[in-house]
Amino acid sequence: MGDILITDDERDIRELISDILKDEGFSTRLAGSSDQCMAEIAREKPALMILDIWLKDSQMDGIDILKAVKRDHPEIPIVIISGHGNIEIAVAAIKQGAYDFIEKPFNIDQLLVVIRRAMETSRLRRENRDLRRHDSAPAEMLGDSAAFRMLRSQLDKVTKSNGRVMLSGAAGAGKEIAARYIHANSQRAESPFVVVNSASIEADRMEEVLFGRESPERGVEKGLLEEANGGVIYFDEVADMPLGTQSKILRVLVDQQFQRVGGTGKIQVDLRVISSTNRDLMAAIDAGSFRQELYHRLNVVPIHVPSLEERREDIPLLAEHFIKHFNKVQGLPARRLADDSRALLQTMNWPGNVRQLKNVIERVLILGEGTEDITARELPESEEQSVGDHGRVLLSGGLATLPLREARELFEREYLLTQINRFGGNISRTAAFVGMERSALHRKLKSLGVVTTTKSGARFAHLDDADGADD
Repeated sequence: MGDILITDDERDIRELISDILKDEGFSTRLAGSSDQCMAEIAREKPALMILDIWLKDSQMDGIDILKAVKRDHPEIPIVIISGHGNIEIAVAAIKQGAYDFIEKPFNIDQLLVVIRRAMETSRLRRENRDLRRHDSAPAEMLGDSAAFRMLRSQLDKVTKSNGRVMLSGAAGAGKEIAARYIHANSQRAESPFVVVNSASIEADRMEEVLFGRESPERGVEKGLLEEANGGVIYFDEVADMPLGTQSKILRVLVDQQFQRVGGTGKIQVDLRVISSTNRDLMAAIDAGSFRQELYHRLNVVPIHVPSLEERREDIPLLAEHFIKHFNKVQGLPARRLADDSRALLQTMNWPGNVRQLKNVIERVLILGEGTEDITARELPESEEQSVGDHGRVLLSGGLATLPLREARELFEREYLLTQINRFGGNISRTAAFVGMERSALHRKLKSLGVVTTTKSGARFAHLDDADGADD
């Protein structure tokens, strides 16, 4: 049921408590002095402690032991017992983090009730902590584009090490998913994954949130660094971390230890650090808002997470995944994507990246009717298209003012740029879709000044105005 450490300088008392607890199915360990108690804790943390206040011939009394244990192992519930009990001692013990105080001679039934409640409270706190650590299951990495395959290859390599990783990429591109993938496939997979939302924590609370705090009134409160001990701490959008906190995090990375706010003892931690940013950290360093030394500590292995624009080939796969997800989680219809909606999704602008795509799919499933295929007309951008009566496409003001030749050239250039990028720079697939011979398409692209360039393992079409471009 649980391992309970009983510390009392009276042998008869500790053996009596032990016999009673063993009859109730608990396992016990006994200590008659502070040295024996601390040695037992160092050997293996108990599930609960029963601790006498007064310990003869010991260097520490019960309150001293309570403070030390709550500093280093605040999750261990401690029940204080004493034959010299008074209200001042009881209040002091509770303030230092004791679960309860029982005066000798105690009632056995009362002691058992307190122990069971303490064990249950500890179990619930442990479960809540685990839920916070693993607030969502490691998201599945989905994709088959060249840019995605390169990303996953890089992630697979870093899972085998303990090196610090800096993930860069636009907001919503999936940097946290990449971080969770590293954690889930590493030797720390069974240990915590704790997220620090640097942008959402108030600057004046950042240190308490990270390091925890100690106070006479509230005892010991663990911070996120302790919650992550043995696992991964993920600094999301690290550029938003206050400068003062950056210097202290730098010290933690160097020493692997820190002090709680208001505390004096050193807390040792074993952490793997993964960070992310959607900003140019070198520019932030030049502006004085980010510490250069911290950047070099965090940026051991830089990995770029491609935006949705860089992996348009993956959009239908991701959309279908979200449809299945919302069907399973919310009971929304498991509809299919029609060909025209698949094409439109691949050509739409996605400033919010994968996060925006997920929101669009949820919206369509909620507002849609029936279970028929999702058509392009249901997608948000289709509402903004200038479609008139009888299916006529209405020209935008700028295009309508151009001579036919210039308007046609502008349309062809934008149309082919969109289609090539939709197919990940694959000219053969683009030619098949638009209905042209590959050689004819090459000639058309050359006449329009459209070239392709490799970036993040994939090819992208753009106008011939960048250095290093190639056909």
